[in-house]
Amino acid sequence: MSTALQDHKQHVWMPDYLQREMGQFNVFPISSTPADRVNCQPYNRKGFYKISLLNGGTRLFYADKTLEFPESALLFSNPYIPYSWEHIGEDRQTGFYCIFTEAFFQERQHVKDYPVFKPGNNCLFELTSNQVADITQTFERMLAEIDTDFAYKYDILRNLTLDLVYKALKMQPAESRPAESNGPLRIASLFTELLERQFPIESPQQRIRLRFPAEYAEHLSVHINHLNRCLKKVTGKTTSELIAARIMQEARILLQHTDWNISEISWCLGFEELPHFINFFKKNESHTPRHFRSLH
Repeated sequence: MSTALQDHKQHVWMPDYLQREMGQFNVFPISSTPADRVNCQPYNRKGFYKISLLNGGTRLFYADKTLEFPESALLFSNPYIPYSWEHIGEDRQTGFYCIFTEAFFQERQHVKDYPVFKPGNNCLFELTSNQVADITQTFERMLAEIDTDFAYKYDILRNLTLDLVYKALKMQPAESRPAESNGPLRIASLFTELLERQFPIESPQQRIRLRFPAEYAEHLSVHINHLNRCLKKVTGKTTSELIAARIMQEARILLQHTDWNISEISWCLGFEELPHFINFFKKNESHTPRHFRSLH
């Protein structure tokens, strides 16, 4: 990986002191974030959706798209599509953000099915002053509610979160402008974040969700050929080569450091049939998984 990509990955989407002891839902004012950490680079929290109210000039980078607004906007992001944004205004940025897991909604709603969280759809909505006041009130209600001991407070928080989703679905999304010249580097960085977010595999019940290049292209809202060209230019490798290398790395780790059977490892790594995993592993390692495990 290039130095630029490594530097890009060092940024996180939330300060460390806010990442500790976080449950299935939380809400924060942006004012609680240190001034030097206001910009949000691709985040590294697995499994969390995020809704942000951003007040002040902001530029959003998403795949080869750049979205920019001078005043206020509502931003939706999910665990599988990395975004980054930077503050471009003169005054310090203000606003709020809430984070939550898919499980937070249990089986009542499938939050990932709402358009604002789906790959390829618009995720940024520019706000009028009246909309800012309305959405600010929703976040303030979240902040007040989360500090109560009310037995049903998380039901209220679920409703308030969905209220933000429904408000956005009634709005006109922000328009994108042409990508800047560093588009290939940005796409390569976002692809790397998306790939790495699926690892490590920590239990036999965990399975990677993205297995093939076309799936990554869909989540990044780019054509597969464009994704390949960008990755080849930045890393010297194709999309398939990068995916295969990361899967092989995880396969070696699981074979060496767990007692899971090979069928379990095959399933966790996204293979539908065990023979497909064995052939894949042998092609890249010159040994079968069983032989590799015996050697190590």
